Amino acid sequence: MAAVRPRPVAGVMRNILVTAGPTREHLDDVRFLSNGSTGRMGYALAEAARDAGHRVHLVLGPVDSVAPHGITVESVTSALEMQAAAESAFDRCDIAIATAAVADFRPRERRAGKPARTGATVTLELVPNPDIVAGLASRKGGRVVVGFALESVAAGMPAAVERARAKLVNKQLDLVVANLTDAIGAGASEAVIVHADGAAEHLGRIDKPALARRILAAAESLWQHKQQHNRVEQQGPAPRGNGAS
Repeated sequence: MAAVRPRPVAGVMRNILVTAGPTREHLDDVRFLSNGSTGRMGYALAEAARDAGHRVHLVLGPVDSVAPHGITVESVTSALEMQAAAESAFDRCDIAIATAAVADFRPRERRAGKPARTGATVTLELVPNPDIVAGLASRKGGRVVVGFALESVAAGMPAAVERARAKLVNKQLDLVVANLTDAIGAGASEAVIVHADGAAEHLGRIDKPALARRILAAAESLWQHKQQHNRVEQQGPAPRGNGAS
């Protein structure tokens, strides 16, 4: 018997944007700046949203693994390409979940070809990349934007939670997932979901598919709350009666 996919809460199919994987910032045609992100968390979220009956648009940086089936995948390389793809897809989405590990900097100039090694010291001039998730959150309106806060194992989870709380405020996010660098490429990790009011939901060590379902459920619940709030505001205050005073 074929597996039955759970339907979205309240029977509403939503459009969900997920960014995943690293970016590559090329110094020349061969060399680049990047990081160790594998895209596994983004894949787990895309699969969870697909299995809940939602439409999923995955903006995916360069990874070695095959993307999940049944979703729209848009492959990109650099941070600027990811920004353009995410902003375009966000126009059609209700929820955005930004798991991508976007490079913080890119070289000011990309050199052509593969310059030969000379033995001389080379100085790289780097410029900041755009903050993609903050850009999405700045124009979210009634939509939900979820980010991640990664901290070193040495600093520990309390520092990760504080970083997440700062991101909530500074980037106008709705939820932030705090985790540690040992989560990169791992099947499971310690995680904390920090909610918009600053409350921290400690999940302990949890595998990525289960974590994805928890994140998705929290984002869906918040989206529904926002829609209900918007409907109440649009309706305005209830008319007052004409009874005698």
